[in-house]
Amino acid sequence: MKLHNVRVHTSEENLPREGQLAWAIAQVATDPVEVTDDVADMVVNRVIDNAAVAAASLTRRPVVSARSQALAHKLPLEELAELTDPAAALQRGSTVFGEPATVRVSPEWAAWANGVAVRELDYHDTFLAAEYSHPGDNIPPITAVAQHAAARFGLTGRDLIRGIATGYEIQIDLATAISLHAHKIDHVAHLGPSAAAGIGTLLGLPAETIFQAVGQALHTTTATRQSRKGEISTWKAHAPAFAGKMAVEAIDRAMRGETSPTPIYEGEDGVIAWLLDGPDASYDVPLPERGEAKKAILDSYTKEHSAEYQAQALIDLARRLHDAHPELADPANVESIVIHTSHHTHNVIGSGSNDPQKYDPTASRETLDHSIPYIFTVALQDGGWHHVDSYAPERAARPDTVALWQKVTTTEDREWTLRYHSLDPAKKAFGGRVEIRLTDGSTIVDEIAVADAHPLGARPFGRADYIDKFRTLAEGVLETSEIERFLDVAERLPSLASDELGGLTITAKPGLLDSVHTPRGLF
Repeated sequence: MKLHNVRVHTSEENLPREGQLAWAIAQVATDPVEVTDDVADMVVNRVIDNAAVAAASLTRRPVVSARSQALAHKLPLEELAELTDPAAALQRGSTVFGEPATVRVSPEWAAWANGVAVRELDYHDTFLAAEYSHPGDNIPPITAVAQHAAARFGLTGRDLIRGIATGYEIQIDLATAISLHAHKIDHVAHLGPSAAAGIGTLLGLPAETIFQAVGQALHTTTATRQSRKGEISTWKAHAPAFAGKMAVEAIDRAMRGETSPTPIYEGEDGVIAWLLDGPDASYDVPLPERGEAKKAILDSYTKEHSAEYQAQALIDLARRLHDAHPELADPANVESIVIHTSHHTHNVIGSGSNDPQKYDPTASRETLDHSIPYIFTVALQDGGWHHVDSYAPERAARPDTVALWQKVTTTEDREWTLRYHSLDPAKKAFGGRVEIRLTDGSTIVDEIAVADAHPLGARPFGRADYIDKFRTLAEGVLETSEIERFLDVAERLPSLASDELGGLTITAKPGLLDSVHTPRGLF
């Protein structure tokens, strides 16, 4: 890896594009280096993972809403087939999760609908460093463009894998070096540029075009973190989908010759100077050398449980304590539960956030998903975690749960903060130490470093686990034949032909989507 130094430059310095981060990103995106077999295998895993969590969310209101917006932008395939312009006739649109594969919409709207479906349950992959990210958010926009432009560009499954590998690489490299949350900027500001770069790799676009698209995508996707603070709204699921949609549109504009604010990162009125660490800031962003394989996806990790990633290990610890100490489920036996953990876990999903909503039994699912006191309590009482039942209003309002929940607090522990930020994979940790004081005066202490499903955990996720997760979440949502069809296509991704890319979607069982109310808006 090569470190690209990024700092603010005045207009008088006239920073050449060769010295700009957006240009360096474009250079990575245009590098024709082959994808390694282990990366290709992991891309397949994450395509399956995304489809799994999308299947489980198909009837949830934000997903229904986003899908209805996308379907208002259907492409009239019958008319396209009759066009005399060969280039126009080859543009066949993109699929939408839940709908038949023959239903095609404009790719930016597919990126939108599918992105919301993937993010709604907060149940797919994660990477945590200086910034947080869900790099699987790159897959919906890159896949949408691949389907739409497959025939025109002669794209195959191999091209899609290359594009996804770039998306993961850029988002993870940016998240490694540049903190957004420290300045209350939402983490999807790294996703717009990464998705644009991934699409650029997919289509084999020149560096100049990708450079302009990266700048546009960043400029249009910087927003505050209020979407993940206090009473968390349904926009939490829409924010990454919006970034993916903007990336598609940025690529389209750049392909037409439109330019972007330059230098977007380093300018004296740019992102770093005014939204991040200010005029004196300096970052070293690690990027692959020319000819170096893009392997960042291997540093990311998926979720076994439908909850914020920092909760994964603590859910595993809670279910371990449930089995070893069943008496802890009764609040009458517990005086206090203190979770010693990292700065991020304490301040974002713990009591250090000072969000009273994190202790509110009537809080939204999105808020409970960001409340480790709630999550730990339910996992401790139930011995596990369920993506629907654990968030049900009646579950959150159960009197014994509320009583125990109010006894759970978090505190920052410097050791766990250091481990959270460690660059050594063997030391990096996202868990904590739990101290439980019982009413009889005794104390129970236990700790966990990483989730069981983590590559260094007790039961690392492999292909069989991804497939099992898909089958579990798709049960009752997709017909058995559709489950098997999708898995066959997904596992053949590296060798898919151009006309098979449209099979990378899932169709709901008959009548399922008709059973939910579809909202009406402007479109």
